[in-house]
Amino acid sequence: MTAAQGRSISCRPPAKTGRYALKRQIMKFEHLVEINDILNPLADVITREQLWRGLVLRAESPKLFVSYLDEAAIMDCTETSMTRTLKYGELTVTDRVSFVHLEHVHYDVAAQNDIPQSSLRMSIEEPQPGSLFVRFCYDNGQTAEQDAENAMYDEYRRSAYLEADVDTIRMIRELAESGRLDALPS
Repeated sequence: MTAAQGRSISCRPPAKTGRYALKRQIMKFEHLVEINDILNPLADVITREQLWRGLVLRAESPKLFVSYLDEAAIMDCTETSMTRTLKYGELTVTDRVSFVHLEHVHYDVAAQNDIPQSSLRMSIEEPQPGSLFVRFCYDNGQTAEQDAENAMYDEYRRSAYLEADVDTIRMIRELAESGRLDALPS
């Protein structure tokens, strides 16, 4: 996979100490996807603003990014957040998406029906000018005991998250290369 497609470079749990150590077994998953390979002069480069617009577009128009999503409706929208209802066949999920301009998009799913609380944060990182990454941080909100019971499923879940995130970046790159992210407000 090339950097132009989005390359996952790290798949590890968050390296924190202190209070986090008490929750170490909870299903948390974090990884980075490289956006611009600044060491490759042939690779297309996208700007932080284009990347941001793509991450916001993923929240506003999720059907562009999730092929198996049947319906998506924005119920409430402000400059810094939105509430959405998503339908996957018979399953309906309501989530809240919040935005910190040019920094991160945070998805929060409250516990509802048979769905436990969970969250996803997509943070833009730029360790040096033009060197962009997106850090994807997942938390399924389960207890350590629940996670121990679901350890086998969590490996499948992590794999699916990774694949979906690389696909998200691939789609953002395609939209940027076609100029579609240049016309959107940031």
